[in-house]
Amino acid sequence: MARAPGALRRKGFIVLTLAILGFLYDRPLHGYELKSRITGLTGHVRPVSDGALYPAITRLEKAGLLHRRTEPGSGAVPRQTLELTAAGRAELRRRLGDPEQAEITDQIRFFALAAFLHHLADPARQAAVLRRRLDFLEAPSSFFYDGQGRPVTAEREPNPFRRGMLLVARASGAAERAWLAETIAQLAGAGAAGAGDAGGSGTSGGPGASGDTRASGA
Repeated sequence: MARAPGALRRKGFIVLTLAILGFLYDRPLHGYELKSRITGLTGHVRPVSDGALYPAITRLEKAGLLHRRTEPGSGAVPRQTLELTAAGRAELRRRLGDPEQAEITDQIRFFALAAFLHHLADPARQAAVLRRRLDFLEAPSSFFYDGQGRPVTAEREPNPFRRGMLLVARASGAAERAWLAETIAQLAGAGAAGAGDAGGSGTSGGPGASGDTRASGA
C-alpha cells in the first residue's frame, strides 16, 4: 500500500531534524556545510532542499534547541553559524537513547539514528538500541506472503524480479544482523571493562517498502 503524502513528509522531517541535531552536535556549522553533510547522509533517498532545511532550522531555533551566530563573510553578506544549545544537545541524547519504534523498524530512519549513536556515551544504552533493531530483524519477514499468511522465500518465488528482491534483502539482512551482534558484544565488553575500572577506582561508571531488509523468510 502506498504511503500517504503526509506520512512521507513526516518521515522526511523526522530524519532531517535528527540529522540537523546530530551534525551540529559534532560542531557548529554554516548552513551550506550542514546541508552538504545531510545530503551525504540521506540525499540518495530524499533530496535536501533549502525549502525543507531552513524552515526546520527555524523551528529548532524557536524551540530553543539551536541558535545562530552572525560572522563576517568573504563578501558583503555576513555568514550565519548554527550551533546547538544545551537543550539541543540534551534533546539529541534523549532521541538517541529512546528512539521511536519506527526509528528501529525503518531502515532509513535507523541508519540516520546509528550515524549519531556515538554521542550516547553509555555503551549499555547504545547496545540496547542495537538490540532492539536486531530483535526486529530476527523476526520472520518477507516482502510477499502466501495465502496462509506465511512469508514467501526466494526459493518459492517464481517471479524473477521478486526473487531478486528477496535475495538482495536476505544478503543485506544477514550482513546487518552480523554487524549488530558483533557490535553489541563489543559494547558489552566495553561496559564491563568500564564498570571494572570504576569499581577499582571507587568512582561511579558513567547506532520492506519502508527500508525493511529483514526478509529472513527470503
